Amino acid sequence: MLALDVGGTKIAAGLVETDGALTYTAVRPTRGDQGAEVVWAVVAELLDDVLARAGGRVRAVGIGSAGPVDVNAGTVSPINIPGWHGFGLRDRVAAAVPGVPVTLGGDGVCMALGEHRHGAGRGTRSMLGMVVSTGVGGGLVLDGAPFHGRTGNAGHVGHVVVDPGGQPCRCGGRGCVETVSSGPSMVRWALANGWGPDGVDGSAADAKALGAAAEAGDPVALRAFRRGTDALAAMIASVAAVCDLDLVVIGGGVAKSGALLFDPLRAALAEHAGLEFLSGLRVVPAELGGDAGLVGAAALVESQHGH
Repeated sequence: MLALDVGGTKIAAGLVETDGALTYTAVRPTRGDQGAEVVWAVVAELLDDVLARAGGRVRAVGIGSAGPVDVNAGTVSPINIPGWHGFGLRDRVAAAVPGVPVTLGGDGVCMALGEHRHGAGRGTRSMLGMVVSTGVGGGLVLDGAPFHGRTGNAGHVGHVVVDPGGQPCRCGGRGCVETVSSGPSMVRWALANGWGPDGVDGSAADAKALGAAAEAGDPVALRAFRRGTDALAAMIASVAAVCDLDLVVIGGGVAKSGALLFDPLRAALAEHAGLEFLSGLRVVPAELGGDAGLVGAAALVESQHGH
């Protein structure tokens, strides 16, 4: 199976076995600021690379893309690839790899499905998969199947509103969880409230430095993480109540903070998730790391075509 994972920073392609094992992976920078055809050239180069590795023959192609996506039209409009507004990615890939089915999904649902089939969500009935990094993304697996919604954008949990009077969001709304809990959002809040990276190994003011400062006991950095985890917990409790979830799997750069993220998140979730049927809800780290998108894109093909 050939899998493709399109993000605003990098694009990855690989060969995935039916058991989720990646046998080959190639990665290139997206070059998202250089126009639609420049980005497509990156995809085409990756497809050629992986097809050559596969001896020119693959059974199917699965694509997970940053969104919004339109799985019915086969188009994508990634926020961080401005030239790809309404870009016909599915058909372009189908033309480059003729004669095999090509399946498109959002990167959030692919991450969730990868973790459900081959990672931390194995054996779970209904789960939310999340990435907390530069943004907050997500996807849903409900009753064992990926849930796309009407257009393919179900599970876009980064834009659940947790503060109606909060900061403007890049989506055009206000007070979305992404404006509070993403890495850059936590850093911006900490800087505005007196934190600075000086003395933290000379690091720049980024999420990694903020995490190091929090680990060292810096009170503003700790408050930034607590504020972020409180917002995540409110969002998770809301989504879990709507979807009756068993599990939440969290990956991404901020999730690498480990106990710094998960301990206060679980404590806050216990306060927000008061309904009895939410008492068994678990929140765990992702297992597949950066490979979840590719593994999930391949699993998406399996779920829809049985290849």
